[in-house]
Amino acid sequence: MNKWVEILLGLVLITVAVLVWGFSGNWAIGKISFDFGSAAWDFLKGGLVWFVIMIGLLFLLLGISELKE
Repeated sequence: MNKWVEILLGLVLITVAVLVWGFSGNWAIGKISFDFGSAAWDFLKGGLVWFVIMIGLLFLLLGISELKE
């Protein structure tokens, strides 16, 4: 993958994950209500956010390491 695409993708993934993490709350879309109050859903949601952050860091580090070459 291109080094600049890896850096950009890494930064986008990290930014989106941190924004979702910061702005998560009770959402309602139509008749569907996303209540993030239960412990199991919070655990799953937190794990997903950390997974996306780690993938973003991986892409960022891969892009930076390709800059040296």
